[in-house]
Amino acid sequence: MLALGGLVTGCASPAAAGTAAVALGYFPNVTHAPALVADASGQFAKRLAAVGATPAIKSFRAGPEVLQALLSGSVDVAYLGPSPTITAYVQSRTTAVRVIAGSTSGGAALVVRPEIAAAGELRGRRLATPQLGNTQDVALRYWLRSQGLSATKDGAGDVSILPQANAAAVQAFRTGAIDGGWLPEPYASALVTAGGRVLVDERSRWPGGAFVTTQVVARTEFLQRRPDAARAVLEAHLDALDLIAADAGRARTLVSSQIKAITAQAQNAATLDRAWQHLAFTPDPLAATLRASADHAAAVGLLLKPPSDNFAGLWSLDLVDDALAARGRARVVA
Repeated sequence: MLALGGLVTGCASPAAAGTAAVALGYFPNVTHAPALVADASGQFAKRLAAVGATPAIKSFRAGPEVLQALLSGSVDVAYLGPSPTITAYVQSRTTAVRVIAGSTSGGAALVVRPEIAAAGELRGRRLATPQLGNTQDVALRYWLRSQGLSATKDGAGDVSILPQANAAAVQAFRTGAIDGGWLPEPYASALVTAGGRVLVDERSRWPGGAFVTTQVVARTEFLQRRPDAARAVLEAHLDALDLIAADAGRARTLVSSQIKAITAQAQNAATLDRAWQHLAFTPDPLAATLRASADHAAAVGLLLKPPSDNFAGLWSLDLVDDALAARGRARVVA
């Protein structure tokens, strides 16, 4: 299975059984902009209030932490990358979670010291990822493998991969403790601002430059028990996507303020603007790219066995399709 690790850092108490609270999880990353916008603009609270529920928000550092929270039942709906989503599906024998909408494409890159111009020059170097087994960690290990470079789970090999919190990776780059990192936005852009250069924009690794970075995932039991609340969360999600499309400036302001509220760290405006240019926001789950991510995880030894159904049961898109249809928009497919 994909490696797990870390402790959940909560901003609110998880929903207790029998209460009207809906536990929502996301990261303070620009790749989770729709969640940040929906929270900061009050859309989660507004839409859930209409069905007699309230949001209980939790923030996380990386995907494996959210995976633990979903499988333990302490989070109902989460914004999550493909690798931990795959793990949740496989580990629970396809029963625990469902992808209920897409959210974000793009927004990840390998940024390195300016003197590093090619993959071969990474031998003996130290690179960061957010967490062992998370989406960017798998992407880096798979790319290194394609370049003939080894990297073990314990930090050995041709290239040492040192999983760490995104903000810590930026600081480590500034002090010279690492030579770069495969990070999500805005942290990839923060490395560029700190003097790094983009060696690999992950969009270049996918046909058409589109790949799933973040999707909306729900516990299957929650979907069955509270479909009205799940639909309300998706309505808030679509509201956020509409706001992002209509007023990117306001959306960036909301994202910046929400990240600062969670991390107590102000966002550099130029870095945030740069990061925004590398992202696309969509309700389309880009299902084919998740299946490809599973193949990548298996290739680097972080997924022992794909499910026999080839993820056929992972997506549950009826609610978002109904919400899109009510807005006069095209349905999405898996």
